[in-house]
Amino acid sequence: MAARRGIYLAPFGELSEPGVVAELAARAEERGWDGFFLWDHVAFHRPVRAIADPWVTLAAMAVATQRLVLGPLVTPVARRRPHKLARETVTLDRLSRGRLVVGVGLGWDRSGEFDPDRYGEEPDPRARARLLDEGLDRLLAYWGGDFKPRPVQLPRIPVWVAAGWPHRRPLRRAARFEGVFPIDLPGPEALAALASEIRALRGSGGTGGFDFVVTNPPGTDVAPWVAAGATWCLTGLGSRASVAKVRSAIDAYTPPE
Repeated sequence: MAARRGIYLAPFGELSEPGVVAELAARAEERGWDGFFLWDHVAFHRPVRAIADPWVTLAAMAVATQRLVLGPLVTPVARRRPHKLARETVTLDRLSRGRLVVGVGLGWDRSGEFDPDRYGEEPDPRARARLLDEGLDRLLAYWGGDFKPRPVQLPRIPVWVAAGWPHRRPLRRAARFEGVFPIDLPGPEALAALASEIRALRGSGGTGGFDFVVTNPPGTDVAPWVAAGATWCLTGLGSRASVAKVRSAIDAYTPPE
């Protein structure tokens, strides 16, 4: 079965204008893409200076589209207040009429946004992992009825958990949810091994309805990734993509008949 296809970009530089990204999302929908996902950062290393808030941008994308699956890949829950994240996610899920996926993870240390002196964030990955698990438990409770209204998607909004290769601990977390977003995979063989581990962790639950999400540069042959188990293949444009580069990647796609 063919994997679903998505665009994956950083709202940096030229792409820090929410209206521009919303127009690109509408263009992707017209060309037959299935999803459109954004990086979530408040700071990044040089030369990146201009950064858009992904949540406001996702709202603009939701209004500009009708079908695309949308979401952050990934939001570091440790630097979010779970009650605020719950309100944002439910509002966006309702605005998009049930098209939101929430990607979660520890966050990227090399971005500089976990500098405790500059931003007051938790720098220790182990502490952030604990905050991630606690935040996810609270988020599920809010989605489950502690907050009103509830999401359009029931019993909950799908959650994809980031897992940096070759670490295995995040796989146990991912197995509890609806998908895994492995980062820095060396090739399809690694995805196949990871998928086997997820199946074992999920036991009788299997992986039906569970997503394996990979990202590759434009022009990548996705067939080996699909054969290895990928259910979503994203075209990643990197941290310095221009509007023209994103348009070119969008227009190069021919959806399967």
